[in-house]
Amino acid sequence: MAIPNVKRYRITSPDGTMTAPLMAVLPKDIDVSKYLSEAAQRFDWKAYSDAQAKQFKTRVGQQKQKKAK
Repeated sequence: MAIPNVKRYRITSPDGTMTAPLMAVLPKDIDVSKYLSEAAQRFDWKAYSDAQAKQFKTRVGQQKQKKAK
């Protein structure tokens, strides 16, 4: 079941090399750009890049072996 009023945002790292998705429910009277810039500073960019690297890692060493006749 989806959470109502959730908005998707894309934040960029402080050095500008990476982007990450951010989902948030914000109050009506908040400055969105200020919130996103603060969230980008608090975001753990090192852990996010490590998780992205692990997600697309190729497995080595356990390929199927051919049966010997």
